Amino acid sequence: MLLQYETNRLILRVLGPDYATDVLRFYEKDKDLFERYEADRCAGFYTEAHQRTILHLEYGLCLRLQLIRFYVFLKEDPRTIIGTVSLYDVSTPFARADVGYKFASRYHHKGYASEAVEKLIDIAFMELGLHRLCARVQKENAASIRLLTELGFEKEGICRGYLHMHGQWVDHLQYSLIAPDSYL
Repeated sequence: MLLQYETNRLILRVLGPDYATDVLRFYEKDKDLFERYEADRCAGFYTEAHQRTILHLEYGLCLRLQLIRFYVFLKEDPRTIIGTVSLYDVSTPFARADVGYKFASRYHHKGYASEAVEKLIDIAFMELGLHRLCARVQKENAASIRLLTELGFEKEGICRGYLHMHGQWVDHLQYSLIAPDSYL
């Protein structure tokens, strides 16, 4: 697996601690949007020091193929982070992983998320030899559900009380994608 990939319009890159300022800027710009769909942030999340620590830890996890987070850039603007796509809870013995993604609101409805997640799927199935990918999404997140179904994910059911958010346990829908024969 490489630390950088390209698609028609995008660059997907694993980042190290030197990018803490850029990552912090990405999270701060769409803080309200990201926090609506994710677990509550820990104290200090919105600091460069915290982002530097997270990037350092994630880089090590990436080298061990346990968590792989690619930051997404436009080829025409390779310095501005527009989103992230990730494989987490990667289990090579079970040939499975969970998929996560988020994109800055400015870049919604332009096909960037589909393009980046599609590349992530190729990496997961072709390079890592995974068999199954899962994604969980809140039932109110119509755009994310549409993205998953357009990429071939199928709804499996409800993960009750899946994530603690804003003081309560929130149900999520679970979707999965099994590696098609074309990846074998």
